[in-house]
Amino acid sequence: MEQGAKRIWQMDALRGLALLNMLVYHGMYDWVYVFGHPSRWYDIGSAGCHVWQQYICWSFILLSGASFCLGRRQLKNGLLTAGCALILTAVTALVMPSELILFGVLHFNACAVLLTCLLRPVLEKIPAGAGLAASAVLFAVLNQLPWGYLGFEELHLAAAVPQTLYRANLFWLGLPDLTRFASADYFPILPWLFLFWCGYFGWRWLTGLGRVPAAAKPPAALRPLCAVGSRTLLVYMLHQPAIYGVLLAVDGLTM
Repeated sequence: MEQGAKRIWQMDALRGLALLNMLVYHGMYDWVYVFGHPSRWYDIGSAGCHVWQQYICWSFILLSGASFCLGRRQLKNGLLTAGCALILTAVTALVMPSELILFGVLHFNACAVLLTCLLRPVLEKIPAGAGLAASAVLFAVLNQLPWGYLGFEELHLAAAVPQTLYRANLFWLGLPDLTRFASADYFPILPWLFLFWCGYFGWRWLTGLGRVPAAAKPPAALRPLCAVGSRTLLVYMLHQPAIYGVLLAVDGLTM
């Protein structure tokens, strides 16, 4: 991640690790659910796969929030990501409508970056520690909002959220009408904006403590991983066609 003319290689390495996890996870998803091959261990409804999937998305969103503090072209990056998200929606609608992505992680990331650009003058006035704590609490409380409840994962803190709030189908906000909305990848603004802000305030907090690493060249052994991590958007846009092509060839050989 940029800091001046150099990059913080630890951020690129963590992002590269998350990308590799994503490649394996999506590769298994396509193999099992698109190509129809059974698997004894890969089941997206299982607790293990859920934790794996959550690790991947949490990693990306937290790192993206932290990276906001380091980048110099946040508005441009947000608009570029928004354009890529629209392309992703169009391609899935035309090529694979059963896997249509209406508001996935790219759509969310674009909105999070643009909203943070807009609100940055206000956010910068909030003490980093207080902002981190408040964002973490709000993310936990609103974690199940898209599914009709308040609370984190299986822990419901209150009665169901009134269904009248969902009738307008504000899926982008986190209030979908699940009777008429579906998206193969779904990351609405609420609750995920608060996880993004956990990364943003967390980096500011670590900076205040003097705990952030300095920009430097990565160790030779980690340079390939950092190279992948420094090209997150490109890898994300290309990974599904590449995985599908490889699996299509493997599937043809195994028939």
